[in-house]
Amino acid sequence: MYRRYWRGMIAKDVNGLRDLMAEDYVLLHMTGVRQSREDFLRGLQSGTFNYYSAEHDSIEVTVHGDTATMMGKSRVLAAVYGGRKTSWKLRGDFTLRKEGGVWRFTGSRASVY
Repeated sequence: MYRRYWRGMIAKDVNGLRDLMAEDYVLLHMTGVRQSREDFLRGLQSGTFNYYSAEHDSIEVTVHGDTATMMGKSRVLAAVYGGRKTSWKLRGDFTLRKEGGVWRFTGSRASVY
């Protein structure tokens, strides 16, 4: 799921990303800004968030019944909020929930490592 998430971000595959995210998904940016699923996907479509590549250093998953946590560390090339293309070492801390037998992201928090 983590790799699919990043492929969707790079391709701006809003529908594919929406399928990975629960309706109540919330993203907490490293700036402290909180965004709903739809607000974030609109930002991706509009060019506020542009992702060009992601190389994954580690992915750790812990499952607790129908919930899980996932921590991924990736080296990402991105341009956000009108800034220039920059390489970031991004850490994503995700929460997941199994809905109707399908895992979906319920939240994520971005930081650097």
